[in-house]
Order: sequence, then structure tokens, then C-alpha cells
Amino acid sequence: MSNTPYASPVHEVADAFAANELYQKNGWTDGLPIVPPTEAAVARFLAAARLAPQDVIGSEPVRRRSITAEKVAIAAVMAGCLPEYMPVVVAVVKAMCEPQYALHGSTASTGGSAPFIVVNGPVRRALGMNATHNVLANASRANASIGRGIRLMLINVLGGIPGQMDRSTLGHPGKFTFCVAEDEEDSPWLPLSVERGMPAGTSAVTVMQVESPHQIMNEWTHDPREILDTYVAAMKSNLLTYSIWDGNHAIVVPKQHREIFAAAQWSKQNIRDYVFETARVKRSEWRNVGKAAVAGRKDEDKIYRALRTPDDLLVIAAGGPAGGFGAILPPWYGNKSLAVTCAIAV
Repeated sequence: MSNTPYASPVHEVADAFAANELYQKNGWTDGLPIVPPTEAAVARFLAAARLAPQDVIGSEPVRRRSITAEKVAIAAVMAGCLPEYMPVVVAVVKAMCEPQYALHGSTASTGGSAPFIVVNGPVRRALGMNATHNVLANASRANASIGRGIRLMLINVLGGIPGQMDRSTLGHPGKFTFCVAEDEEDSPWLPLSVERGMPAGTSAVTVMQVESPHQIMNEWTHDPREILDTYVAAMKSNLLTYSIWDGNHAIVVPKQHREIFAAAQWSKQNIRDYVFETARVKRSEWRNVGKAAVAGRKDEDKIYRALRTPDDLLVIAAGGPAGGFGAILPPWYGNKSLAVTCAIAV
């Protein structure tokens, strides 16, 4: 670590309460209380990731705004992270700066998407991340604060402030934090990161811009096709009621459904192949959801797929052990923003 001083201004306050009020008043937070990012705390986070304050983690490709390690550490401290979470936060930022992720467009859009973060590899257990009960919500400090650290970075480094650069019409609760670990230990499948090219045993993150999740339920069959038909029905609904464009989609598959797939010897690839063939709609179907005005502008029999190829589908093993539930996570805007996987330097 170099002795280069921090670039961020220093604010003298009476105590942690006063620090929080300062951040709230200036719009430097997401509305929730923050942990004051003292110089000592920021230094611990930088040391945990073996970074100097001025090291550039990535650059937002459109506006070419550099994101330094110092700024990422400040956001992670504010979010309530522990220093050992910092390498995960850094990997997420790196992934989001890849051009195919479309960081600027997906953050500024009226569509209101959120970064969905999936963590794989040994780091999950080392940090105590949650992959089971209540996995898409509150259950782990690591899950919650890592995702929130990314949101605070977007606000304070890239100007993602609602009503300013962030033009979301609605947004969704995942814009506070949306981070899960994959349940590798209780899954019959390869981890998501391995399927996406990372060596087995490597800690990695996958990040995708998603709209609000849609929970499904089917516990009346043991036919894997019928189970997937329920997931696909939700995907088709999204194609008709939100965006008809193809691209990455994610499905979260808890244990009860995983056991059905395992009994039928269905891999993640089998799931992707089936969903690719069935998750499609005709343009004429827009007439059934109040969009008759645009249904007839082009060939009404044209087929629109949810996925460009089977590999567009991210299949994530996570969730509690009981209940025939699952979830689909639709993309922000088809293939305008694609999922990115990045190794964690640990």
C-alpha cells in the first residue's frame, strides 16, 4: 500500500449520529442509516483487498468515469460491510464495468432495474453468505451489505440518484440490495460460475441487470417439463407485459424443485434447452394484454423468444428446502445489458 493521501474530502462531525445526518442531508445514502467511513475504516478495507486508494477498479464505459478503490471502500464501509467482503465488492464493480453490461444505460433507464449478484466458490462459506432460507431477502449481513455497497457506489460515484441520473419510473426493492450465494453444497449441478467459464473451486461473482423477481409455485407434479412450464409461463408473461426482447433471464431453483430435476437426471443444460424451446410468444398475443395498438404494426405471427440461445438462461440453485417455489428474474432490456462473470481476488 502506498502512502498516497485520500482524494475524498474529510468532514468533521461530533459523532456517528451526526455523520449519518450529514449523509442523509446531502443525499449520499439510499435513505437507510450508514456506517461512517472514517479514514481508519477505509484503510482496513483497502488493506483487505491489497489495494491503494488511487487504484482504478474500473471505468464506466459511456461517460468514462473512473471508479477508484478508495471510492469503492468508502461505499462498502457505509453499507455495513466487513473488510473481508471488500474483494467481493471489487469483483462486482469490475464485472459491471465490462461494456456488455451497459452500466450507464441500465442504471439511468426509466426501466428501474437492479444489479443482481450471484456469488460462487469458497468465499461464500468464508463470509457466511446465505444460499437457502429467504435467499432473495434478509438473512445474511454479507449478502445484504455487499449488494448495498454496490448501490451506494452507484449513487455517490456515478451519480445514480433518483430523479437525477437514475430516471427509474418505479424501480424495485432489489435496488437497495440484491445479492445471493449459490447453494453449491446441496445442488446436483455445476455452479453457475463454472458453467460460465470459471475454474472449479474459484470464487467468482456473476452480475446481471434484472427487473423485479416473479415468484412461481408448482408442487403438483414430478415431471420436470411441467415444473419448467410454470417458470416459462412467468417468462412469457414478462415478454408480453414488459419487454418482448430476448436476452439473459435468470431462474432461481430451490431444493424441492432441484430434487425433481435430479431424480429425472436433468442438468442445468437440459433446463436451458427446454426453456429456450418453450419460452416464446407471438406478436399477436400482445392483443391479449392491452397492446393491440402495436400488435398489428408488423407480422402478427412473428415469434419472439425469451432467449437468443439456451446459454442466455442463468440457472441458480438457491432457496430454502421446503415448498414448490421458484423465481424468474427478467432482464432490464433484452440483450442491451448482458450478465458478466468475474473472478474474486482472494
